[in-house]
Amino acid sequence: QVQLVESGGGPVQAGGSLRLSCAASGRTFSSYAMGWFRQAPGKERAFVSGISWTGGRRYYVESVKGRFTISRDNAKNMVYLQMNSLKPEDTAVYYCAAGRLASEASAYEYWGQGTQVTVSS
Repeated sequence: QVQLVESGGGPVQAGGSLRLSCAASGRTFSSYAMGWFRQAPGKERAFVSGISWTGGRRYYVESVKGRFTISRDNAKNMVYLQMNSLKPEDTAVYYCAAGRLASEASAYEYWGQGTQVTVSS
């Protein structure tokens, strides 16, 4: 069992930065791949980034490549999403998830409650 709690969201102006954190509980955290998803109003939940359990493999949706960086610290049971050069279209609720490394939400077994990111122009 893994419990996930996101933090770090909030309002930011376009061009600004935010760092999302995801704190995980559970002894098996390091055995899971982790992902970040986002859901904008009226849209489906969409993959943003994923990282393997070792951190050796990282994937990003095309729209955030070069702007977002995913990382994890297995010793601290933490996953991060550094978001730079934010755009209004990045506005969404961001969720972290634990499971199998993939872009499909169905691959992830555990989910956090989400943190709101609002980017104003």
